[in-house]
Amino acid sequence: MTEIVTERLVLRRFVETDRQAVVEIETDPETNRHNPFPSDTATVQVTFDSWLEHWAEFGYGYLAVRERGRPEAADGSDVIGMTGVRNREFRGETVLNLAYRFRPSAWGKGYAAEAARAALEWAEREIPAIPVLITVTATNTPSLRVVEKLGFAEYVEEERDGVVARHFRR
Repeated sequence: MTEIVTERLVLRRFVETDRQAVVEIETDPETNRHNPFPSDTATVQVTFDSWLEHWAEFGYGYLAVRERGRPEAADGSDVIGMTGVRNREFRGETVLNLAYRFRPSAWGKGYAAEAARAALEWAEREIPAIPVLITVTATNTPSLRVVEKLGFAEYVEEERDGVVARHFRR
C-alpha cells in the first residue's frame, strides 16, 4: 500500500513517531464515549505494536491520517486520526476490519467518511477476495451515519462487552 491522497486528507502507513498521537487519540475520553472499556496507555502501546506488526506481515493495515496541504511533523503531532483495514477473524472467517478514529478537534468535518471511503476503496480494489467488516456500537450515532454513507449493509447484531454491537459488511 502506498500513500492515499483524498481531496482533503493524506493517509499513510503508521511509523514509530506516530505512537504518541495514537496514544492521545485512543485514550481521549471523548473518543471513547461509546466504548465501555476504553484502552489505557499501556494497552494502546501494545495495540500500536500489533498494527506495526500487521504492516510488516501483510503490507497493509491501519493508516495515519493528516490534513492535506499541511507540513508533515517529524514527531507525528500532525496526525488527526487513523483509518484503514487489517485482517481479523470473525465467526471463523477472515475479514478486513475497517476502522477509523479521529481527534475530537477533527470531528464534524466529514473526515471520517472521507478517510474510511478511501481505505475501503483501496481494500475492495486490492484485496477483493476478503470481505470488509465494520463494527459499531448501537449507541454511536455518528459512526452509524458514516457506515450508512459508505454503503454497508447490516450483517449481524450481538452483545459485546456489555453493549450492543452492530456488524456491517460489504
